Amino acid sequence: MPSPKLYKDEGKVLSTRVVIVRHGETNFNILSKIQGRGNYDRPELQSILTDKGKQQAKLVGKALANLTIDVAYASPLVRAQHTAKIILAENFNPPELGTTESLLEIDLSEWESMIAREVKEQFPDKYDRWQNEPDKFQLGDRYPILDLFAQAKALWAEILVKYRGKTILLIGHSGINRALICSAVGIPVNLYHNIQQVNCAISVLNFQGTSIADGVQLESLNLASHLEDTSGSPLPPTKKNHNGPRLLLVRHGETEWNRQKRFQGQIDVPLNNNGHAQARRASEFLAKIKIDKAISSPMLRPKDTALEILNKHPNIKLELFDELKEISHGLWEGKFEHEIEAEFPGQLALWQSHPETVQMPEGENLQQVWDRVAIVWQKIVDSVPAGETALVVAHDAVNKAILCLLFGFTPEQFWVFKQGNGGVSVIDYPQGSHGRPILQSCNITTHLSEGILDRTAAGAL
Repeated sequence: MPSPKLYKDEGKVLSTRVVIVRHGETNFNILSKIQGRGNYDRPELQSILTDKGKQQAKLVGKALANLTIDVAYASPLVRAQHTAKIILAENFNPPELGTTESLLEIDLSEWESMIAREVKEQFPDKYDRWQNEPDKFQLGDRYPILDLFAQAKALWAEILVKYRGKTILLIGHSGINRALICSAVGIPVNLYHNIQQVNCAISVLNFQGTSIADGVQLESLNLASHLEDTSGSPLPPTKKNHNGPRLLLVRHGETEWNRQKRFQGQIDVPLNNNGHAQARRASEFLAKIKIDKAISSPMLRPKDTALEILNKHPNIKLELFDELKEISHGLWEGKFEHEIEAEFPGQLALWQSHPETVQMPEGENLQQVWDRVAIVWQKIVDSVPAGETALVVAHDAVNKAILCLLFGFTPEQFWVFKQGNGGVSVIDYPQGSHGRPILQSCNITTHLSEGILDRTAAGAL
């Protein structure tokens, strides 16, 4: 399968793809020991993959087997090197593996090899700051997470220039992977723990240029469906001491207007045949997941997607919320891009580059969408009891707004999160509905096509 060097999403040309993988399970993971970059110069004392970790790495390799990878780098630590070699052994045309210290894990040298519970007991203030104020976390004269973000930004500055237009595979660790993703898409250091990386999870980033400032899209985050044989679930697990709800955020299946790239907005366009098939595959994907509550936009395309998913959960009643309707494109609705450009010159280019500046003629602007979505999302989260899971099915712009709000993003960052037709995102509230949200996974589309890439229609909203 050829590697797509240039591809489009809503008119935005994206040229460089980066696939990020965390190493497989280690003996330290099983014992809840702090790994960090301990014994970097002494491989014999570093944590090593378990048999499960090796199997996880092989499953990653199979998931990436058909992907043309131009460049591959791994952390020099043993667990990452071993994972990388297993992954590349499964690839049909693997590149040579490079090693870079820029993928080293966070430096927690004072705590390394200690059990996390012991660290929490012996250093309660520092441990609490590490978990809740990572931007202020200090060990000795170092600020480990601030240093990690600087390390991540330096790596982006190097590889985006050197490998523009390529597909790059990076095999690292939980901390550095999160710092890479956060620094690329603009998630601040204090929200570093608001995304997760399970062992051998896959994340995909798409870059427009040679710098993160040129624009970046998070295509998918923390994919774990390829690991179901070792975990028993296609979704990442909840964190320990999880005392809140889980939300499964789904975009509706494809419509004919999605395929045609015609703006639909609040015109009630139904699913096409492929959209119904996507909804069925989403239903099968979530069949093993316990769903306690279901909510949808009242429009046909999300409502029918939700009802298809609920065929596997027949005792759940679907609730409809008007506030989840798609953005109103006003006079753009029903039109193709060339028609919009002819009637409203320059506005489409602004929508693609500076969406926060666009007022849809006789429709909404993104701030209006943000405002209504913020209210209804909190209402939905508040309605889900602790320990229960709710399905929420809505639209591209609405889902993007919800994801952006998790990180305090404004409409200026609208294009950061990709939402494919039939894609699933997982949002946890481990501390309760008013606690810190955690984006466990974003835009899972592996149930819709072979491989890990989102191949759904990149049509208009």
